[in-house]
Amino acid sequence: MIHFTQGNLLKSNARALVNTVNTVGVMGKGIALQFKNTFPLNYKLYQDACKNGKLTTGQLLVVHENDLLRGEKIIINFPTKQHWKQPSTYEYIESGLVALQIYLIENPVESLAMPALGCGNGGLDWEVVKPMIVEYLSDIDTEFFVYEPL
Repeated sequence: MIHFTQGNLLKSNARALVNTVNTVGVMGKGIALQFKNTFPLNYKLYQDACKNGKLTTGQLLVVHENDLLRGEKIIINFPTKQHWKQPSTYEYIESGLVALQIYLIENPVESLAMPALGCGNGGLDWEVVKPMIVEYLSDIDTEFFVYEPL
């Protein structure tokens, strides 16, 4: 089931959190910067993956991070753009949603929170991205909390 909501994604009780990223290893703005400050292990592994060419659009970087306050969280780094200076593209969103769909079928997760993919600093239109999310994720046995743009 997909729930559309607003608020702070990082305060979600969902087991998995989607972090929208670029593929050059920079988390300098928006939700990515919040993830960088909150999940330091994820940031280090993300930087290493980018430096070594292991993260491209259409792929996911999944990191399990554990701390006393939040317990274990599954961080799913989802590239919505190649370089932070460039806009996101609908093609990158679609290929990432396919990868996320496959990941969740192979690795079931009871709940997942995600932002409006590519619609903040990426510049995409939420009215185009929202139906893409519904199309690719509505048949997955995960409870989704999608944080809409304000």
